[in-house]
Amino acid sequence: MKRALATWQLLSESLRRGVPAMLLYVVQSTGSSPGRQGFLMAVNAAGEMQGSIGGGIMEHKFVQLARERLAQPATQPSLHQQIHNKTAPKDQSGMICSGEQTILLYPARSIDAAAIEQISNALEHEQAGVLTLSSAGLGFSQRQDLGQSYVFTQEPEEAWLYQEKLGHKNSLHIIGGGHCALAFARLMRTLDFHIQLYEDRPELNTFLANDSAHGKTVVGSYSALASLVPEGENQYVVVMTFGYRTDDVALRALLSKNLKFLGVLGSQKKIEKMLGDYQAEGIPPEQLERLHAPVGLPIKSQTPEEIAISIAAQLIAVKNGL
Repeated sequence: MKRALATWQLLSESLRRGVPAMLLYVVQSTGSSPGRQGFLMAVNAAGEMQGSIGGGIMEHKFVQLARERLAQPATQPSLHQQIHNKTAPKDQSGMICSGEQTILLYPARSIDAAAIEQISNALEHEQAGVLTLSSAGLGFSQRQDLGQSYVFTQEPEEAWLYQEKLGHKNSLHIIGGGHCALAFARLMRTLDFHIQLYEDRPELNTFLANDSAHGKTVVGSYSALASLVPEGENQYVVVMTFGYRTDDVALRALLSKNLKFLGVLGSQKKIEKMLGDYQAEGIPPEQLERLHAPVGLPIKSQTPEEIAISIAAQLIAVKNGL
């Protein structure tokens, strides 16, 4: 989110200074494209740049193209398909990583200044909203009813439309506020997750010290998670309380929920007992199969920071469909 903020801030500052600026936006991507949908950068006529649309020779080529367009009067928005395959008959990017991406070159206009400033303010304060880019112009609304994170349509070709949810697209709920939670929240904050922390010990020093969480909730019992944690494809939950009993209470409140990710921290022996008890009680197998237990990649993590990395890697793999 900080990278996106810097890009929008450069556009805003350029307009205030009267410096022509171009917004470069990946509005569509497939396969192993290095520039994923939602990647963006800004280039202005003073030679300043922020952001990235995927790097490499392709990005260099589009930076040069943007500068050429900025030197022309009344340049218009344009879409450019890039195919990362040197055998493609046209639209070759010069890269060989396979995949495709569609890049928008959008010249920032004075009438866009207010919307661009709103976007910068929203990102700076970690507020959500919807960006709209189309052949008609640029817009921003603080509504949150866009069903998908990204929408791109191009029918007919000249009437294209791109919309994106700005702000946090995914929510992480960390159950337990100990040392591992502190390290995990710090790491996941850098990955643009909205983080909610839950703890039943309000005076716990690591819970109080956790300034990476966007919100902290003290619960009387972890059974309250049944109503506190929402369901959805953008909801991720990791249970890491101080012991078996509280982990068990938390999981029983969460197992039946429709979540993108549910994991629990613990030793292999603890997890075997927990799953054995659940199976004996008749908890549906499909609920247990969705549970990542023990959570984290098996990299022999020892410190809270190493544990955080192992969990983050597994969570990202699920987020990206691996």
